[in-house]
Amino acid sequence: RHRAICRDEDPELFFPVGNSGPALLQIAEAKAVCERCPVINECLNWALETGQDAGVWGGLSEDERRSLKRRRARAGRAGAVTPAPRPPAGPGESRHNRRRHRIPRERR
Repeated sequence: RHRAICRDEDPELFFPVGNSGPALLQIAEAKAVCERCPVINECLNWALETGQDAGVWGGLSEDERRSLKRRRARAGRAGAVTPAPRPPAGPGESRHNRRRHRIPRERR
Protein backbone atom coordinates (compact mmCIF):
# COMPACT_ATOMS: atom_id res chain seq x y z
CA ARG A 1 0.00 0.00 0.00
CA HIS A 2 2.85 2.38 0.72
CA ARG A 3 4.24 1.89 -2.79
CA ALA A 4 0.88 2.36 -4.54
CA ILE A 5 0.80 5.16 -7.10
CA CYS A 6 -2.85 5.90 -6.31
CA ARG A 7 -1.90 7.26 -2.87
CA ASP A 8 -1.12 10.58 -4.53
CA GLU A 9 -4.33 10.67 -6.60
CA ASP A 10 -7.81 11.88 -5.75
CA PRO A 11 -9.66 8.79 -4.44
CA GLU A 12 -12.81 9.89 -6.30
CA LEU A 13 -11.02 9.06 -9.57
CA PHE A 14 -11.21 5.35 -8.69
CA PHE A 15 -14.91 5.38 -7.84
CA PRO A 16 -16.84 6.59 -10.89
CA VAL A 17 -20.60 6.87 -10.72
CA GLY A 18 -21.94 4.35 -13.21
CA ASN A 19 -20.23 2.49 -16.01
CA SER A 20 -21.28 4.38 -19.12
CA GLY A 21 -20.93 7.86 -20.58
CA PRO A 22 -18.56 10.13 -18.61
CA ALA A 23 -17.80 7.30 -16.18
CA LEU A 24 -16.01 5.41 -18.98
CA LEU A 25 -13.47 8.21 -19.30
CA GLN A 26 -12.97 8.27 -15.54
CA ILE A 27 -12.48 4.47 -15.51
CA ALA A 28 -9.89 4.77 -18.28
CA GLU A 29 -8.04 7.49 -16.34
CA ALA A 30 -8.03 5.37 -13.19
CA LYS A 31 -6.74 2.36 -15.13
CA ALA A 32 -3.94 4.51 -16.57
CA VAL A 33 -2.80 5.23 -13.02
CA CYS A 34 -2.96 1.51 -12.20
CA GLU A 35 -0.84 0.62 -15.24
CA ARG A 36 2.05 2.67 -13.80
CA CYS A 37 1.74 1.10 -10.36
CA PRO A 38 4.30 -1.42 -9.07
CA VAL A 39 1.70 -3.14 -6.86
CA ILE A 40 -1.08 -3.59 -9.43
CA ASN A 41 -1.24 -7.39 -8.94
CA GLU A 42 -1.27 -7.17 -5.15
CA CYS A 43 -4.01 -4.56 -5.36
CA LEU A 44 -6.18 -6.72 -7.62
CA ASN A 45 -5.68 -9.79 -5.44
CA TRP A 46 -6.59 -7.82 -2.31
CA ALA A 47 -9.74 -6.47 -3.97
CA LEU A 48 -10.81 -9.95 -5.04
CA GLU A 49 -10.02 -11.55 -1.67
CA THR A 50 -11.85 -8.88 0.32
CA GLY A 51 -14.85 -8.56 -2.01
CA GLN A 52 -14.36 -4.98 -3.16
CA ASP A 53 -17.36 -4.51 -5.45
CA ALA A 54 -17.06 -0.79 -6.17
CA GLY A 55 -14.39 1.16 -7.98
CA VAL A 56 -11.28 0.42 -10.00
CA TRP A 57 -8.83 -1.88 -8.22
CA GLY A 58 -5.72 -3.45 -9.68
CA GLY A 59 -6.46 -2.02 -13.10
CA LEU A 60 -9.90 -3.64 -13.41
CA SER A 61 -13.32 -2.03 -13.29
CA GLU A 62 -16.24 -3.38 -11.26
CA ASP A 63 -17.62 -5.27 -14.27
CA GLU A 64 -14.21 -6.70 -15.17
CA ARG A 65 -13.66 -7.99 -11.63
CA ARG A 66 -17.12 -9.59 -11.58
CA SER A 67 -16.35 -11.29 -14.88
CA LEU A 68 -12.98 -12.48 -13.58
CA LYS A 69 -14.65 -13.90 -10.45
CA ARG A 70 -17.18 -15.79 -12.59
CA ARG A 71 -14.45 -17.23 -14.83
CA ARG A 72 -12.43 -18.33 -11.81
CA ALA A 73 -15.50 -19.91 -10.20
CA ARG A 74 -16.34 -21.82 -13.40
CA ALA A 75 -12.74 -22.98 -13.71
CA GLY A 76 -12.81 -24.15 -10.10
CA ARG A 77 -16.03 -26.11 -10.64
CA ALA A 78 -14.55 -27.69 -13.76
CA GLY A 79 -11.48 -28.88 -11.87
CA ALA A 80 -9.43 -25.81 -12.76
CA VAL A 81 -9.45 -26.78 -16.42
CA THR A 82 -10.37 -23.93 -18.69
CA PRO A 83 -12.16 -25.18 -21.79
CA ALA A 84 -10.77 -24.25 -25.17
CA PRO A 85 -12.76 -21.51 -26.89
CA ARG A 86 -15.31 -22.79 -29.38
CA PRO A 87 -15.02 -21.69 -32.99
CA PRO A 88 -17.64 -19.17 -34.05
CA ALA A 89 -20.84 -20.54 -35.52
CA GLY A 90 -20.93 -20.72 -39.29
CA PRO A 91 -23.29 -18.64 -41.43
CA GLY A 92 -26.88 -19.26 -40.43
CA GLU A 93 -25.80 -21.45 -37.52
CA SER A 94 -26.29 -20.45 -33.93
CA ARG A 95 -24.49 -22.15 -31.11
CA HIS A 96 -27.86 -23.62 -30.06
CA ASN A 97 -28.45 -25.13 -33.51
CA ARG A 98 -24.96 -26.57 -33.48
CA ARG A 99 -25.78 -28.53 -30.32
CA ARG A 100 -29.15 -29.76 -31.53
CA HIS A 101 -28.01 -30.90 -34.96
CA ARG A 102 -24.84 -32.76 -34.21
CA ILE A 103 -23.93 -35.63 -36.44
CA PRO A 104 -24.40 -38.80 -34.39
CA ARG A 105 -21.35 -40.88 -33.62
CA GLU A 106 -20.98 -44.27 -35.17
CA ARG A 107 -22.34 -47.00 -32.91
CA ARG A 108 -19.77 -49.37 -31.53
